[in-house]
Amino acid sequence: MQGEIEVAGSKNAALPIMAASILANSSVRLRRVPRVDDVDTLCQVLAELGIDVSRDDEGEMLLETVDREPVRASYELVSRMRASFCVLGPLLARRKKAVVALPGGCNIGDRPVDMHLRGLSALGAQVKLESGYIVAEADRLRGAKVDLGGSRGPTVTGTANVLSAAVLAKGTTTIIGAAVEPEIVDLGNLLNQCGAKIEGLGQSIVQIHGVRQLQGADYEIIPDRIEAATLLIAAAITGGFVTVKNVRPEHLERVFVELAEAGMEIEKGPDWVSLRAEDRPHPINTTARPYPGMPTDVQPQLTALLSIARGQSTVTDRVFPNRFMHLAELNRLGASIERGNGAAAIDGARRLTGATVEASDLRGAAALVIAALAAEGETVVRNAEHLDRGYERLDEKLNRLGAKIQRCRQ
Repeated sequence: MQGEIEVAGSKNAALPIMAASILANSSVRLRRVPRVDDVDTLCQVLAELGIDVSRDDEGEMLLETVDREPVRASYELVSRMRASFCVLGPLLARRKKAVVALPGGCNIGDRPVDMHLRGLSALGAQVKLESGYIVAEADRLRGAKVDLGGSRGPTVTGTANVLSAAVLAKGTTTIIGAAVEPEIVDLGNLLNQCGAKIEGLGQSIVQIHGVRQLQGADYEIIPDRIEAATLLIAAAITGGFVTVKNVRPEHLERVFVELAEAGMEIEKGPDWVSLRAEDRPHPINTTARPYPGMPTDVQPQLTALLSIARGQSTVTDRVFPNRFMHLAELNRLGASIERGNGAAAIDGARRLTGATVEASDLRGAAALVIAALAAEGETVVRNAEHLDRGYERLDEKLNRLGAKIQRCRQ
């Protein structure tokens, strides 16, 4: 694979930012919103909550509240995508009540929401569970010290919910153990542009000085670092030379370290990254951790790359230890991977061969497509619609770089 390609805006940043539009007393205009299914799902959730959403083909979206009464986010929608749960904090802060179904989403293991609820309770909300819905109420939230530290590291969606709720709380809120992911920083930057007073973004301790109201804003979403990493790994597994544009290299530093250790040549500029692969990758031992560690959302794709490495690799996931459902399908393509104790032991194969495989989640689907690029013969990836949840036309972008991918109707 060779050529240049541009990534879309970040799906993981766009979703909590879209939810935060509930907080504003005027319209919020967003640019570089990716056209992916998860964004479409959240648009439906927001419509259910009285937010009028309009968008164009260039990635621009306008969100405007037309009805401030609805407080219920239905099971039918929230169960389709875990990130829909990020409407909880904004709804509670702006409308004094939130009724949100317990979330669903990718099949990558248990992801409890107790930290979200503890954080909102610390701000003065009355929180209870009724018939599968979280019901949270408060006349006005009050500032408090909120500890979001957990055994698996900071909770990203939990940080988004507490951060969004605290901006309208009375007094000062201090979040300890806040997530430091670029997507959380992007949310905080949007809130500050709307009139919030947030200090310490990108650090584990964040202070929020509550304000009475937020106005609208015009804001551009950061580039999608997971899409960028996926495209780079696709180039690596095919022995290609690819330049990925519209990226923020500082958001990908740990990915660069892993790829360089695997023998890839990396060059970067202010908003671009190039990768050249001369040969099969070297084996490495890597662990997915919260930012700035290697992202769990890149772990499956990196595992696919290491399946053809010259030797034995180990991939561990400290964020989602059960995120290994793609391993059996990679083995169907000729990989030699064993799972145990939250890790994958990979004995690099000289070659992969095409087969029919089945995707079970978003990033696992990307891993199977990446492995298929290196496999001899034809590979059929079933349930490939998982890709559309988080990638904007990934198959078309890979084809522009030289891949041969065809969508099939089932």
